[in-house]
Amino acid sequence: MNSSRISPVRAFTRRSFLTTAGTAASVFFPFVSRRGFAESAGRRLGIACVGVGGKGWSDMEGASRGNEIVAICDVDANNLAKAAAKYPQAKAYRDFRKMLDEVGSIEAVTISTPDHAHYPAAMHAIALGKHVCVQKPLVNTLWEARELQKAAKKRGVITQMGNQGHTFEETRLVKEWLQAGVVGKVREIHVWTNRPIWPQGAEAVMKPGTAPEHLDWQQWLAATPDHPYSPDIHPFKWRGYLEWGAGALGDMGCHNLDPLFWGLDLGVPQQVEARSQGLTDVAWPSSAQVVYRWKNVPGHGPVTLHWYEGKLPDGSASMPEPIPELKGAAWSKTGFYIRGSEGVLYNQGDQAKNLTVLPEKRASDFLANPPAKVLPRSVTPGQPQEEWTLAIKNGVAYPWMSQFDYAVPLTELCLLGALAMRVGRPVEWDSEKLEAVGIPEAKRFIKRAAYRPGWEYSSDRL
Repeated sequence: MNSSRISPVRAFTRRSFLTTAGTAASVFFPFVSRRGFAESAGRRLGIACVGVGGKGWSDMEGASRGNEIVAICDVDANNLAKAAAKYPQAKAYRDFRKMLDEVGSIEAVTISTPDHAHYPAAMHAIALGKHVCVQKPLVNTLWEARELQKAAKKRGVITQMGNQGHTFEETRLVKEWLQAGVVGKVREIHVWTNRPIWPQGAEAVMKPGTAPEHLDWQQWLAATPDHPYSPDIHPFKWRGYLEWGAGALGDMGCHNLDPLFWGLDLGVPQQVEARSQGLTDVAWPSSAQVVYRWKNVPGHGPVTLHWYEGKLPDGSASMPEPIPELKGAAWSKTGFYIRGSEGVLYNQGDQAKNLTVLPEKRASDFLANPPAKVLPRSVTPGQPQEEWTLAIKNGVAYPWMSQFDYAVPLTELCLLGALAMRVGRPVEWDSEKLEAVGIPEAKRFIKRAAYRPGWEYSSDRL
């Protein structure tokens, strides 16, 4: 959005903030100094990487800064060969279990696989006392999320989820502005995404095929039941399937809900319901709207959050109507807005990269004297893997990280919306019992129905 079109409203972009306020790394923490980070950065960790293609490649590079990649694992021999060429000292494996059991120099593990394989890889690493950084969403079932949290506490490892927006300066601004009353008491939130950009609903059809020679399909399946290979599943389209992905909400919820979840300290909602089109026995819906309800958010009262994804049967995007305060200015294809008693905070795009305060009078009043920056800033904005390795060296998971005590409830928020889609009726959620109250049939969606023999992991086995 061009902020001049809604002058005098000030739109805060990454570039404008860094120009006016310096980098986020220039903010010193009250309890961890830059010198402390520099001193700890001198020690090199032994890092192993599970999944080194696509996002796994950038995660591997992020974790390698100031450290040594000692082992790499990928089910795709082509990905593995490329990574081995860059890190020739690393031992290469197709099976992460064998890698973790054999390479004694591993201290920490990045996990950048399809969603269904996050859980067994992370649990195997945690069982051996390895620190883990897991891509978002942590898992694609609610039970697995809780088990990861329990296991990490039991072993005392330092954890991180790879939702890089949580390291951004703008995410801190959202929280500081909301705490300062930028929109007054929050009443409703709307979040929308242009995902899925892969087949879902009736378009998700698994045509039979033969696995290419460079792919170990059995290792790709990991803990999930045996299933024939299909090019409509791997390498990219798995996100649309119930067994292996978490749909659009799983993919983008941990990004776009994060600044709101953290900014308002929302916690897990008491009620959730969903309307969807095209849900099948194997695939997530082609479009959906999810409504989350919190009975009493401290400082605000009842809050409702609306999530929109996909395309409606007529081909139009599932998204809210443009808000009148924009006065006809461009409405983004993905974004969020928070409506409160005193105004609106609007973000154009994913995460929280382009913030606009509305209406104009509220913007001029509030932004004339914005609140002080009181929250600790990440020393590695945009690099959650590097932030995680620095935390390991310092021996503590910093409170601003997306470590599991934070990331599990955020993942639970996303997976609750997915649960409501599959149940097809309003869900009253008992977070303590991990139970949809009065809906016993929901149990089969809360925990994976079956695991392959030899791939069973749980926190009580550690």
